[in-house]
Amino acid sequence: MSFIISGDTHGTIDIGKVVKFFCEYEDEYTSDDYLIICGDVGACGFSASDEANTREVLRNLPVTVLFVDGNHENFEQLNSYAVDVWNGGKVHFVDHNIIHLMRGQVFDINGTRFFTFGGAYSIDKMYRTEGVSWFPEEIPTRAEYEEGWNNLEKAGFQVDYIFTHTGPREVVASMGYGELSDDEVELRKYLQRVAEFTDFTAWYFGHFHEDLEIEEHFFCLYNEMVRLD
Repeated sequence: MSFIISGDTHGTIDIGKVVKFFCEYEDEYTSDDYLIICGDVGACGFSASDEANTREVLRNLPVTVLFVDGNHENFEQLNSYAVDVWNGGKVHFVDHNIIHLMRGQVFDINGTRFFTFGGAYSIDKMYRTEGVSWFPEEIPTRAEYEEGWNNLEKAGFQVDYIFTHTGPREVVASMGYGELSDDEVELRKYLQRVAEFTDFTAWYFGHFHEDLEIEEHFFCLYNEMVRLD
């Protein structure tokens, strides 16, 4: 069993890196392996045609597709799916092999344990339409923050990996990014607290459209893809 980690795919815009990867290594993977996308996926998208094309690509990959939500998702549609429990955490089944890993969950797949927390702030929301191409649900709720913390506490603050869309406050600051809203500050501070209290091997996130390793344990992904065995 392997986990392949990717940054944002943005519907069909940046999904080519995923297709290329599995074209090169197609015979090595099955549905018992997992692709984890760190947000801005587009499986629930703003355009029906792009969404359909995105799902078709993901559906035909040889692996099971998992994703945390980013800030550019159709949250009205995403949250319309029934909540199921899968490998210890809450999920939405978008398709039989396309699974949304909800915020603040701890999953355990064959002994590999990881924490997920989607969401981020859209710096371009003034150019988008609320309820069509931008949704307030991009920012986590107080209940989601509390549920995430409680689930980590139940796990003894020990996981193998953490998958998010944006990153902890100090990590993001070291990358040269400032904060543009109180909501953004709150989310990054929460993730910073998670980083300080939790034992983990590596933390993977997207959002910033670059590939960068920070302080050995934090990895921002965009074009690069990482395999975990």
